Amino acid sequence: MAASPTGPLHRLMADFGIATVLLAAVDVQGRLKGKEYDAAWLVDRLRSGRLAPEMCGYVLGTDLAMTPASSGPFSWASGFGDVGLLPDTKRARLLPWLPGTALVLAEPIGGGWPHPLGPGTVLNEQLHRLAGLGVVPAVGIETEFVLYEGTARDAAAAGWRGLRPAVWDNRDYALDQPPVVREFGRRLREVLTGADMPVEAVKGEGGAGQIEVTFPYGQALAACEQHVLFKHAAKTIADEAGLTASFMAAPSTGVGSGLHLHVSLHDFDGRTMLASDPADGTELSELGEQAVAGLLTVLPDTAPLWAPYVNSYKRLQPHSFAPARFTWGHDNRSCAVRLVGHGRSLRLEVRLPGADANPMLALAAVLAGVRHGVAAGLKPPPATRGDAYLNREALPVPQCLAEALAAFETSALAGELLDEPVVAHLARVARLDLDHHAAHVTDAELERGLTQA
Repeated sequence: MAASPTGPLHRLMADFGIATVLLAAVDVQGRLKGKEYDAAWLVDRLRSGRLAPEMCGYVLGTDLAMTPASSGPFSWASGFGDVGLLPDTKRARLLPWLPGTALVLAEPIGGGWPHPLGPGTVLNEQLHRLAGLGVVPAVGIETEFVLYEGTARDAAAAGWRGLRPAVWDNRDYALDQPPVVREFGRRLREVLTGADMPVEAVKGEGGAGQIEVTFPYGQALAACEQHVLFKHAAKTIADEAGLTASFMAAPSTGVGSGLHLHVSLHDFDGRTMLASDPADGTELSELGEQAVAGLLTVLPDTAPLWAPYVNSYKRLQPHSFAPARFTWGHDNRSCAVRLVGHGRSLRLEVRLPGADANPMLALAAVLAGVRHGVAAGLKPPPATRGDAYLNREALPVPQCLAEALAAFETSALAGELLDEPVVAHLARVARLDLDHHAAHVTDAELERGLTQA
């Protein structure tokens, strides 16, 4: 029997000859941040208690470019002290896309407890509170991204201009992808399977060079952690192939990449709680209706968790297959919340998050909505039939990050469901992106105004 690529670190070292360990936490943007260690040295120091891993706390409070905040717990005002890391060496994982390397995820801690502003802690808090209502979610993630010719270094050297998608036309569901794209997909599936993260499906999407990857259902936090590792693998494999994998929500005008969260709800015995007929029903139970109502109530106030950047909102356009209004419907891809499946497989597909979202934070917003709907006994509006973009009775999605941030910061509901310190912290991080873009002139502004203004 083949050795398992997951398990205690010392066993992975023996079974796979691991020499290097990445000890990492997940930052606000959903990226791995940490240090690279010699495996034997790390195990020896951890066993003897001679190493208490730490990292600069600002990792939990910077923007995409690692710009620090000017206020808050991770800022110049705080002196940028360290946060402790609690490594889980029992859940180490082989990283086949980095030969001889394993990953150990670590939980940021403060005062001996999980740090309240760590993305995993934010998600775990919502899972714990939802469990208090007797509800356990299962989660499946599907994400889209775009492959470009040339490495990220090549793109940077060209000033991020003249980017060429690896596929030049719409290859949605196509099985005649160019050889470089086929090989990328084969290699990606190979390394993910080797890491015990097999994908459910890989397909071409509608945008030029766009790929969609779907993962099987699983436990909520594990699904999010695996998605973080998947992005790390996809970017590494792309770079090796002379490509760039971009997870921007709107990498070019008219192209949008989503992060769709498929959520089903179960009791502690694993029975579905969404379907009115658990055997083969497609209609929602009373609890399912409450969950939908909660999502439509809470997600408008928590947009920075599922659309965290200025660019995120350029994906949310009418007739783009991304939602433009807070609607729900049966197997309706024009809705923000799509009810799909039947019986035990009945699930809510939340189509609002973009590929740029941290899945832990986006899912935390979703579960907060479910919890609010169930606890308050809310009733949803009628399901949207047909074109949800034309449903003028439904609330439109925010048009920009500034609008979303204003609603988030002033929402009593967001503060109640997520806790005020979490809202304040995530708002500060989102404002870093807003401030960055406000100070820069874009190519689109030059094209429109250089000679005409």
